[in-house]
Amino acid sequence: MTDRAPLRTEVVVIRHQKERIGKCSLRHLHGRPGFTFLKCNKAFAFDATGHLELAVDAPPLTAADRGPPLLLLDSTWRHLDALRSRIDGQTIRRSIPGRVVTAYPRTSRVFDDPPEGLASVEALYVALRILGDDDLSLLDGYYWRDEFLAGLERGGS
Repeated sequence: MTDRAPLRTEVVVIRHQKERIGKCSLRHLHGRPGFTFLKCNKAFAFDATGHLELAVDAPPLTAADRGPPLLLLDSTWRHLDALRSRIDGQTIRRSIPGRVVTAYPRTSRVFDDPPEGLASVEALYVALRILGDDDLSLLDGYYWRDEFLAGLERGGS
């Protein structure tokens, strides 16, 4: 495992109840300091006021956004709107800038993923890197780590 400094950015991950934990790209980060993992169910509600929410249809994230906690909604694209509907409060929505390409193999036969969509751990790594927490150990448990990092190098991100 790579040496890791404490994150300066608090991270809250909310996982949709139908998201399979065994396939979750963030599973290896459970229990790590600075991370809060919550599971959304029918009775779930979370006040995310002031959190930076990663979203593909938002203004680009910049280093100037540093400070608030980062909110990551962990879900298939198909269930994302249902998950987002359980989040209360006004978030600061931001997207991953540039042309970052996922290394995660896409397999959905019923729902088209957005071209700028990333695996949760990929989006988390890039977002924290932009916010000043460039920590390669975030990708230590990610099967497609090397392919993803090679893509970042090719893309200049």
